[in-house]
Parts: sequence; C-alpha cells; structure tokens
Amino acid sequence: MPEGPELHLASQFVNEACRGLVFGGCVEKSPISRNPEVPFESSAYYISASARGKELRLTLSPLPGAQPPQEPLALIFHFGMSGSFQLAPSNALPPHAHLRFYTAPPGPQLTLCFVDIRRFGHWELTGEWQPGRGPCVLLEYEQFRENVLRNLADKVFDRPICEALLDQRFFNGIGNYLRAEILYRLRIPPFEKARTVLEALKQHRLSPKLTLSQKIKAKLQNPDLLELCHSVPKEVVQLGGKGYGQARGEEDFAPFRAWLRCYGMVGMRSLRDRHGRTIWFQGDPGPLAPKGGKSHKKKSSGAQRGPEDGVEDHPPPSKAPSRTRRAWRGLPEQTTAQQPEGTSLQDPKVPPVTEKGKRRGRRANSGCCRP
Repeated sequence: MPEGPELHLASQFVNEACRGLVFGGCVEKSPISRNPEVPFESSAYYISASARGKELRLTLSPLPGAQPPQEPLALIFHFGMSGSFQLAPSNALPPHAHLRFYTAPPGPQLTLCFVDIRRFGHWELTGEWQPGRGPCVLLEYEQFRENVLRNLADKVFDRPICEALLDQRFFNGIGNYLRAEILYRLRIPPFEKARTVLEALKQHRLSPKLTLSQKIKAKLQNPDLLELCHSVPKEVVQLGGKGYGQARGEEDFAPFRAWLRCYGMVGMRSLRDRHGRTIWFQGDPGPLAPKGGKSHKKKSSGAQRGPEDGVEDHPPPSKAPSRTRRAWRGLPEQTTAQQPEGTSLQDPKVPPVTEKGKRRGRRANSGCCRP
C-alpha cells in the first residue's frame, strides 16, 4: 500500500513529467470507476502536484486566454492499495487508467493517467486536505512532533504502539511497512503501550551543558521514535524510484527492496493487530500482544513472496474457503479484512469480495481504459 513517501515521490514524478507540457480538452474518467466525474474543460492548462501525508493534490491551472474561461481546479487523491500516476502515449494507455488528462496539440499526444489496478483509490473535488489529518511526518516535522506530545491523553495511545502509528490524526503518512521499520530500528516491541513509549520522550532531556554540535551529534546517534517517523520516510524518498512496490520484475523498486530491514524479511516474526494488519518485528512482541495470536517467522524459500505480497494486501472472500481450496491456492489463514487507505483517519476495512465478483471485475477491467 502506498504510504507517505510514495505519495511524495508521485508528486515529484507529476511535476517533473508534466513540466512544460500543455494539456487541453476534457478530463476523462473510465466508465467502470465509481469516482466522481471531473467537471473541467480548457483549451490549455498546466498540471502540478503536491503531497501531504497520504494525500496528493493535483492542480489544473488554465493558461491566460484559454477557453472556455475556467478557474483552477484542485483534486485530492488517495491512492488506496495500488494507485499511481503514469505518463503514456495516448494511443497506448496502460490498463486500469481510471482518470486521464490529455496533452493539447501540436505534437504527439500524451496522457497523464491515474492508474489503480485494485480500484480502492479515489479522488475528491474539494481540493482541500482531509480534515482531521495531522501534520505531515515528512514536511511538517516540528508541528507533527508537537501534535503527538500535546495529545498523549488521547485514548489511541492506550493501544499498542504499532496500532497507534497507523492513526492518521497523529502519524499522517505512516503505514504498515514504515511502522515495522521504525520500531525495528529502536528495538521497541510492537505491542508495547503507545503512551508508555511516547511519555519517555517527554521525560528525556539532553544536558543543558552540551554544546549545540554535541546535542546534534547525540540526536543523530540516538534518534527517538518521532524523529524516526520523519527520517525513515525521508530515506525512502531519497532512494528515488517508486518506493514501495512490486516484489519482482521492475528495477524501480529494487532500491526499496534492498533498503528494507524488517518488513516481510526472512527471520522476522509477524502477528496480526486487532485491525487485521500484519506487523513484522523481531524478538518479544510486547505485553499487549493479542491473546492466542500465533507468531509466524519468515522463512527463506526459493519461491518466497516479497513483502509487498503480504496477506494484508489481499481482500478476503466473503466466505472462508475450505481447507482443501486454501491448500490448493497456497493461501495463509485469513481471519479479518485488510484495510486500504481511504477517507477514514484509520485505515478502513475492505468490503468483502466474492469469488464471482472477482471474476466479473477482471472481465470488466480488460481494455476498459481506452478512450
């Protein structure tokens, strides 16, 4: 699932790919998308993007003299589990391109596409960041830190730290792989009480006798949880490429897979939190670990799945498959629905999808995105 770094990388891609391009005409939506139509038409406009946490804002800005007269329009995108932007020739659009922006003549026509294979992503016409989301962990670090430490009385901090890290009111941009990597680096048990972990930050103070350079050095050598919530996503952005992505086959994702230390890695353990999301860790899970939860250890295998193919990224069927069918498919036991990024400030659960519905969805997708 795309997290804060992936949204930030997507905004960089849009700004670089669309620099100097003039778009024109109507914005086109695929007929199978349930997202709203975009009521925008202009003979000439520019496209730019910015990101904040797990949201991306796309701005359509008409050029002077463009017809019909039109005010700039901003769209807010949530990437769900597989959303991304691609720039492609208009006569060779990628599959699952559910929103399309065409360049104006002259020259070969190109199309900026919002591509979403699983169709959990969506866009909104408000142009405003979702109310209630906290400051961005990447771009608004000081405000983010203050927001967390000022609100430690909130009941979310009664929960395990691994669950609190997914609450977008306080950790806007942190998702499943980031929480695993952050907790692993600090050797914090994922099911330690969040307030216990965070209150220790308020009590820890550097000696006033230290010089500024000594304080900076001490911070770099011993970063705390909130500092890693900023620096770890920043590392992913600095890798370039596309960040979190496919397990095999694309060079753009190779730097990210080499960067991972914990999430889905061989030798790491995993448990489901109470929302059904898999948390990867090493060592003791902590005092708030789910009772009866079975910890599984990642084993090396010639055909092992990549971390991006974890069970939490696949919507379960509405009826549990039989043991025979499960064994034939090679699926692990699934007891709760996974949760893609949506409008909720907690990752919402995916509605059940029947096997019949899945087959019908695949047929509907084939060739659906040609203009």
